[in-house]
Amino acid sequence: MTDSTHKPHGFTAETLDWTAWLDTVTLDNASPEQTAVLETSHPKAKTSDYYLLLVHEPEILRQRSGAFNSIMYAPGGLSRAERELASTVVSRVNGCVYCASVHAQRFTQLARRNDVIDQVFADPATAGTTARERAIVRFAIDLTLQPDAIGRDSLDALREVGLTPAAILDLSHTVAIFAWANRLMLTLGEPVFPQ
Repeated sequence: MTDSTHKPHGFTAETLDWTAWLDTVTLDNASPEQTAVLETSHPKAKTSDYYLLLVHEPEILRQRSGAFNSIMYAPGGLSRAERELASTVVSRVNGCVYCASVHAQRFTQLARRNDVIDQVFADPATAGTTARERAIVRFAIDLTLQPDAIGRDSLDALREVGLTPAAILDLSHTVAIFAWANRLMLTLGEPVFPQ
């Protein structure tokens, strides 16, 4: 494994924190509805500024968490590692250092390697250790930067490297949810690097 703790362009696979620029809900003041939504959103939601900020609107957070968890963790289709790779690519392209670090770590845990993550951080346009990875990375970049340019040829390139219709749909959902997730993270707070 190579060292993915270096920070080309500010990106890293180190564990980062995130701090909100707006007031968060304190657990002592959370309503029963807010507490229930936090408990079902993420294992660390009760200690995360991100979730404690979004829970100001508990129904929206409930819907967001349901969609996110279904897209990222549903069985079948695209592999979990490939979903994490696509998430890292989108986050890198969008400039979301925090999301890129989280999903780079998850890819490394699932794939047991980080070579492609180092490539994504250095230059996403050239990243990928196999034809399949390169096709996934290219599609994630294109859908992020030029969604109107996606067409039959884009999908054919994915089919040529073995992606099934279910995997292509999973990849599209992954890219789409990170277009949203990155914008929330980037406009509501900032990453905090280790001391």
